[in-house]
This record gives sequence, structure tokens and C-alpha cells, in this order.
Amino acid sequence: MPYEPGTINLADKFSKFSEHWSPKVIGQLNDLHIKIAKIQGEFVWHSHEDTDELFMVNKGRLTIRYRDGDARLAPGDIHVVPRGVEHLPVAEEECEIIMIEPAGTLNTGNANDDRKVEDPPWI
Repeated sequence: MPYEPGTINLADKFSKFSEHWSPKVIGQLNDLHIKIAKIQGEFVWHSHEDTDELFMVNKGRLTIRYRDGDARLAPGDIHVVPRGVEHLPVAEEECEIIMIEPAGTLNTGNANDDRKVEDPPWI
């Protein structure tokens, strides 16, 4: 784990990449990874059987679709997807998100998708 003591600047970290749906690790809190990603379009329906997943919007707007309704997030909003609940992240325009979840959590959860990232890089 590359650790650099000090403050993490989100604008700096988001400026280091442009690809969508490719999470990057920016910090660790005990057994939790703090990840960031740029997203646009639809992801894949999936769930995480053993963990909750926290989303926070830094820029843009994020919709988290559930089978029975949607959660809509604006900049500064936080939403927790409960463990085992199927969901589909969607961003009509590019959106910057922060996620907090246990280290080793797959971005695609239980779904098999070519955007699966098994070992996200630290930036």
C-alpha cells in the first residue's frame, strides 16, 4: 500500500486520470479502502453480498437504481447501498464519485462484467 502522510486533495487525485468506471484507491481507513472514480453512462446490475457500499458525489449527478425505485445524488450527497441489495449506478453526464468499502471489494460485486477491477491502483 503506497502511503503518503498528509492531506488528500480530491481535485488533484481526480486530475490524474480520465477513464470511466475504473476505481482508484486514494486512502485506507482500517480495513476500508477510500476509492474514487469517474463514471458516465450505465454500469451493471450487481450486489455485494457481504458489505454495504458508501457513495459520495464530488461533481455531477449520480442515480443509483434499485428494482423498486431510484436514489438521486447531487454534489455533496452521500448514499449507502445496503449489503445484498441489487443496484445499478447511472450517470447521464460525467460524474466524480468517492466510495468507501472493505479492501478487496469488487466494483462489479456478484456480476461478471468486462469492467471488473480486481486490484484497483493507488494514486
